[in-house]
Amino acid sequence: MFLSHMFSRRGFLRSSLLGATMLGALASAAPALAQTNALYGPVAENPTMGGRLNMGLLVEPPGLDPFHQAADARIRVTVLMYQGLFYESPTGEAAPLLAESYTVSDDGLVYTIKLREGVVFHTGQPMTAKDVAYSYNYIRNAENGSPGAGDFSVVSDIVVKDDYTVEIKLSEPNASMPMTLGNKYGAIIPAGYFDDENAKNRMNSQSVGTGPFKLVEFAPNSHVILDKNADYWEKGMPYLDGIDFSILPNSASMLIALKNNRVDLVPLSRPQDVQQIEGVEGLTIERWPSLGQTAIDLGAETAPLDNVLVRQAISLATDKKEMMQASIGDFGTVLGTVPAGLQEKWGLPLDQVPMQGPDVEAAKAKLAEAGMADGFTLTLTTINGYDWMDPAAVTLREQLAKIDVTLDIQRVDLGVWIKNFRSKQMGLTFNDWATQPDPNLLFYRHFHMQPKGADFRNWNNAEASALLDDARASSNAEERAEIYTKFQKILAETVPTIMLFSPDHITVRRERVNNYSQHPTGWYYGLARTYLSE
Repeated sequence: MFLSHMFSRRGFLRSSLLGATMLGALASAAPALAQTNALYGPVAENPTMGGRLNMGLLVEPPGLDPFHQAADARIRVTVLMYQGLFYESPTGEAAPLLAESYTVSDDGLVYTIKLREGVVFHTGQPMTAKDVAYSYNYIRNAENGSPGAGDFSVVSDIVVKDDYTVEIKLSEPNASMPMTLGNKYGAIIPAGYFDDENAKNRMNSQSVGTGPFKLVEFAPNSHVILDKNADYWEKGMPYLDGIDFSILPNSASMLIALKNNRVDLVPLSRPQDVQQIEGVEGLTIERWPSLGQTAIDLGAETAPLDNVLVRQAISLATDKKEMMQASIGDFGTVLGTVPAGLQEKWGLPLDQVPMQGPDVEAAKAKLAEAGMADGFTLTLTTINGYDWMDPAAVTLREQLAKIDVTLDIQRVDLGVWIKNFRSKQMGLTFNDWATQPDPNLLFYRHFHMQPKGADFRNWNNAEASALLDDARASSNAEERAEIYTKFQKILAETVPTIMLFSPDHITVRRERVNNYSQHPTGWYYGLARTYLSE
């Protein structure tokens, strides 16, 4: 589960203002982008220091290991504890984070990175280039089981030049390398950490990163408690003494907790929840642009999804707008082949996307061509805690019934879903993911053939994989866009996935919560800049 986006300044402001307009009295516009260029969000002018913020979560992290756990629910929280060399700016640039500066060789094969000095881990030891080399070497070694290994496949060597300088050498150019060295799978931890066989499990009880908060306690089905990192390298940050994440069973309990002052800040995903708290005194509803996407994934390991004609029929029978309306109302954007934030710069024009529905007759013709005019039964997997999936599943079942395809709906916990995803046994399933703001990081690992990519959906498309190689190697933005256009046409034509809609981020905060900015990935970076009124 992952996400991606490239906001221009104008695009970000337009999305923010559009969100505020569509919500009317429900929401105020997000802060102007000029304020959010700083790391983690806008720096407050006169913040109140201290206090603990209570935040409600509907989907708990399956674990807090940033090296081996792929769930977006994990990333949302662990970006506060762990840091990479770069930060995923909402505007689409990779901003130096633990890196201080960097240069790139003329051939694009060597990145020389100067590290920030004075950084210490939560364990108290100083961070040096040896820790950086160890951390990224661990990720890129596929035998270690990191879901981010494929993102580092072009890294041929990492050389420690001195205590605060590293060289990252590539076997071929990769225009998205700085963004790859971000926070999703790019955490820097102490060298040798995983030499201990219990190290992976220990990450659920003790954080070893460099981030503004450190872990106190993770109690599954209950809470995650973070305390301020008193030794954090950015002076004066964070403003809060700590964050208490309460894991709540459903949206109804989330709303009760809000009204009873048990939580200060929550994300909401259902329009009916927003409507229930409209006009409640002391609550502010805000709408934020998104880099996320919901999708239907069609694993070709499962018959009859191994037949491209069947996948095309399902795509043609799917009414994306109706599914969005059923799931989140108007709180989102219907997609073609990329998340909404990537559309203007990288997306295939929507009127050029093939196999788009609803076109029931064309879908029936595809099934007839496949020899399945009488239909068949498929199991659709959804994930507990992702509220949009329940109404979307019912809507999709009704849509596919029009072409005599019967859907059996199976709900599973996130941990089960992740296991199926990682083992490439997906079948027909909903997905909900965020990526870093670069099309290479959106597409390559997910859709490139093995072994260079993970090809989670068993698509096994050689032509598409060759295009992904070419696009990643190019440093020319126009050339990359042309290549990705060709790739997206193949993606839509052969249907390993159906991108549905990008849901807007909706947050509700109590009056005492100040300066919170929701990152377009959906990750909770903004809590590092949040403070509480006295």
